[in-house]
Amino acid sequence: MYDCIIVGAGPAGATAAYHLSKAGYQVLLLEAACLPRYKPCGGGVSPQIADWFDFDFSPAISVKVHRVRYTFNLEDPVDVDLPEDQALWMVRRDIFDHLIVQQAQARGTTLRDSTRVTGLDNLGTSWQVQTNRGAETGRFLIAADGARGSMAKWLGFGQRRYQLAAALEAEPRLEVPTEPVVYFDLGLLQRGYLWNFPKADGYSIGGGVFRSGPQRRQDLRTPIAHYSTQFEIDASEVKHFGHPILIWDGPQILHTHRAVLAGEAACVVDPFTAEGIRPSIFSGLKAAQAIATALQGNDQALAGYTEIINQEWGAEMRWARRLARLVYQAPGLAYRVGVKRPSSSRTMVKIFCGQLRYAEVAQRAIHRLTTGLILE
Repeated sequence: MYDCIIVGAGPAGATAAYHLSKAGYQVLLLEAACLPRYKPCGGGVSPQIADWFDFDFSPAISVKVHRVRYTFNLEDPVDVDLPEDQALWMVRRDIFDHLIVQQAQARGTTLRDSTRVTGLDNLGTSWQVQTNRGAETGRFLIAADGARGSMAKWLGFGQRRYQLAAALEAEPRLEVPTEPVVYFDLGLLQRGYLWNFPKADGYSIGGGVFRSGPQRRQDLRTPIAHYSTQFEIDASEVKHFGHPILIWDGPQILHTHRAVLAGEAACVVDPFTAEGIRPSIFSGLKAAQAIATALQGNDQALAGYTEIINQEWGAEMRWARRLARLVYQAPGLAYRVGVKRPSSSRTMVKIFCGQLRYAEVAQRAIHRLTTGLILE
């Protein structure tokens, strides 16, 4: 009998496992893939996450980036230099995720990778988790199996609130410049943006459609191929990876009987930037704290987890969603009155690094954008 069974060894699940095991609880971490496993992802990580752990992430950081370059339709570049405390971490998810898992194991987590969950049985005071390698029993569950996982459905979360977005990425392995730069283009892709995130041994080039509201299907391959030529990359020679993104779309219930959702299963992705790693880790941390409190006898702890995510994360995402609607509705205007203002770009980096909150700046930004739309 485990104190908690966690399904999914991504950033949310691994974080929850680490903190629960560190607190002395018996944790089983189940992962369908064999670790370390490849995960298509831009791999941009906020340095803020270091505040939530007591170990060194250096082994998992491919490069630290001190410069961001924005373009609109590949023109009118804007460069932003970042101080050391805001340098963006670029990681490869197989290495990054596995590091947190290994740290959790060092604290006592039992890992079962190559283990696929096939069903759940509610035993009243515990859960029995059916897997392809037999059944396991735990007092509590954390479902952190991502956008494509089945745990939310099996636990009865049929009405999660989210906007379904799409991303397509390619990862050519090439020599990169000594001084790596993160690139964003706001004009080539409708209702989204294109990116190029450098690693020590190559790039993650991709595009995503993130605007809230009804969306038409659109071709991502063509703009990504066009964008890739700017970096002397032939996209036709590189394998592409498409994946859905569950973007936060308002308050929702994230707990049920002795179980919670965390990570992208909880739809915590930022609706403006599509940042997913930091919010997933945040949700994993808060899920671990809630489960620990529940194990100590507090029968309101899991409801408290829902409240915390809705208030501490969801309130911020309400402002992010408002910004997204305006920016992706009028990207040219957003570029002129937003990105091209040096203070605006520095502000967004501070938000990504956890040094500012959307609520502190979004009202001014929305006013500027709305005024620009009226004048046009």
